[in-house]
Amino acid sequence: MLTAIDHLVIAVPDLDAAIKTYRDLGFTVAAGGRHPGVGTDNALIAFRDSAYLELVGFYEPRPDHRWWAPLQKGGGLVDFCLQTDDFAGDADLLRRAGVDMGEPERRHRLRPDGVEVRWVCALARGAHRGVAPFVLAEGTGRDERVPRQRVHANGVTGVGRVTVVVHELAAVRRWYEQALGVPGQDIACPELGATGARFTIGPHTFEFLAPTGAGAVRDWLAARGASPYAASLVGASRPVPLDLGRTWGARLALA
Repeated sequence: MLTAIDHLVIAVPDLDAAIKTYRDLGFTVAAGGRHPGVGTDNALIAFRDSAYLELVGFYEPRPDHRWWAPLQKGGGLVDFCLQTDDFAGDADLLRRAGVDMGEPERRHRLRPDGVEVRWVCALARGAHRGVAPFVLAEGTGRDERVPRQRVHANGVTGVGRVTVVVHELAAVRRWYEQALGVPGQDIACPELGATGARFTIGPHTFEFLAPTGAGAVRDWLAARGASPYAASLVGASRPVPLDLGRTWGARLALA
């Protein structure tokens, strides 16, 4: 069963600079370490609701990496992982629902303190990246993978809503209805020129939007393709959108 957001991926061109600006915004940012052989480093912002933000930068050019192309288009929110209590079952359920899910891959990261963190993941591939989730199973345990520091000066306690822009709403809706076993809720967003479907996954909400005419959603699809568009973070001391320059292209709002 898919139970909650595990993490949201934010691709940045300069990881050290991104760590600084996110700390300036009141987030507690922990260096995550390097993914050997993959070309990426990361830093993590963990929340009390068990979700976290992963800031990802490349220490070498990797045009073959799933997050390289979206980084060249502006980076920001590029992907998301969902927590599962049945890794193999949920990966297969998404596959049977129509998602292009890859086979399990072993991955690892070397933390700055020398600890190697290991996991197995199944990734949504191709055009389904960032619209369908990827899922993982722990190798060394979640407490080793996710920082224990979860208190932030800005008061943020977790992720509230994630908005994903899609081309074909009916297909995406079918994926999640089959995977979650519940119907999506119809929503309308005339301010964005879109309609969509809303799903609740544990404490988190996902909204999948497709364009109905001119507007921000159609513009996003033309520039970035189907992908994560925005996320709200809850528990903040004051509800404000965060400047895109300081979040490195990630549309985040404190709610």
